[in-house]
Amino acid sequence: MSMLKMKKIALFSSLLMVPLLATGCGSDSKEETSNEAGGKTEIKITWRDTGEHDKLKKFLSEDFVPAFEKENDDIKIVLSPITASEGDYFSKVALSMQSESTAPDLVAEDSFMLNSDANAGYLTPLDDYVKDWEDWGYYTENLKAGSIAQDGKLYAIPGTSDSRGLWYNKVVFEKAGLPEDWSPKNWAEIVEAAEKIKETQPDVVPIGIGVAKANGESVSMQTFEMLLYGTKDTLFDADTRKWNVNTDGIIDSLKLIDEIYNEKKLGPSLSVAINSNYGSVMMQDKFPNNQAGIILDGFWNTGNWTETGAAPVDNMTEQFGFAAMPTQNGDAPGSTTMSGGWTWSIPAKAKNKDASWRVLQALGGKEEQAARAIAEGNLTVRDDSAELPEYTEQPFIKEATEFLQNAHFRPADDKYPNVSVEIQNMVEAVATGSKTPEEAAKDYATNVIRIVGEENVNQ
Repeated sequence: MSMLKMKKIALFSSLLMVPLLATGCGSDSKEETSNEAGGKTEIKITWRDTGEHDKLKKFLSEDFVPAFEKENDDIKIVLSPITASEGDYFSKVALSMQSESTAPDLVAEDSFMLNSDANAGYLTPLDDYVKDWEDWGYYTENLKAGSIAQDGKLYAIPGTSDSRGLWYNKVVFEKAGLPEDWSPKNWAEIVEAAEKIKETQPDVVPIGIGVAKANGESVSMQTFEMLLYGTKDTLFDADTRKWNVNTDGIIDSLKLIDEIYNEKKLGPSLSVAINSNYGSVMMQDKFPNNQAGIILDGFWNTGNWTETGAAPVDNMTEQFGFAAMPTQNGDAPGSTTMSGGWTWSIPAKAKNKDASWRVLQALGGKEEQAARAIAEGNLTVRDDSAELPEYTEQPFIKEATEFLQNAHFRPADDKYPNVSVEIQNMVEAVATGSKTPEEAAKDYATNVIRIVGEENVNQ
């Protein structure tokens, strides 16, 4: 059965049940009449539009919305994406949620922003909604936990998950005399492979890791934290709820960045590295055209290389490999990854919460979750969705899922977004050579203390 046919059948069958589940969820019924068009309740969905090849927009507009509206003729879905950089998106969404006149009915929240936005009063607790929702039991437990804020309330339904590792180009590797089935055991082996690529192919970027603060959270999560959590240190102590600064792990992570970009010049030129288009240049241009050897990045990049992606590749699994990110010295458990993902929330000032919940239930169905994950090149958030043949047959899905065995998550603390900005500043300063690892780490410690208070820091 084709993917498209699967999506249509699945949406039809699951959405038939939505009206039956929509009542008794704890919000005021009078709100349902506050935003109507032609007798229908309008539900505005907002997310970050990534541009011409935005996979979520395609999935919503072509697959989900037509099927949902056919089965729910009392609701009209209005797609209202925000085209902005990651940081600007968070700011614009927060601003929109401050007023009933501008708040969307459903909003895409990056999981790391949930605590901050919940504490600000921007989001609706969903505990009363999910208690009678049978599908909630199929969601992956640690992802459910990641949608709970510090106050113990649930503020979002997971929409996607992800994992990160080392993409490597087999064509480049063959020319460098490196193995097709590459599995580095420590950081030193990564650097050695990059050096061999540089020696044999001067025009190829040996290794790419994101360092531009213009790229926001990706620098914190899929560069610095992917390194840090491979050391013996962590960013945050969940037991004491204190931030760790001035640790060996922070210094060692920065030293590796310095080694790649400055000491051995194994990374891309700074014109590429600190550009906001770093990701698209590396993953949609250089890597598929055999001009980059190794890139530390996420599983979702497979979406770039599908037939309908930004840079289609006919023989994806033959041309590329996806290796686990090793720990610093090969210490147990041997590898590490960071996992996060996007969620769906109902803003506190949304006018149509019960209708919003009906839409959110439909988005969270078994087949819908799998279809969205496939469309975007992400990991599903439901255990039963992960068993569907159309999902399990995706390229590199086995590797990406196995990486999750050693996954770490960003701190569930409302100060994390602010700390993350300081991580980005620290990483870029080292990569550009404006600060040594030691200088950058010292400034980072000072700034974290300023943000969270000295009493909330382990020094």
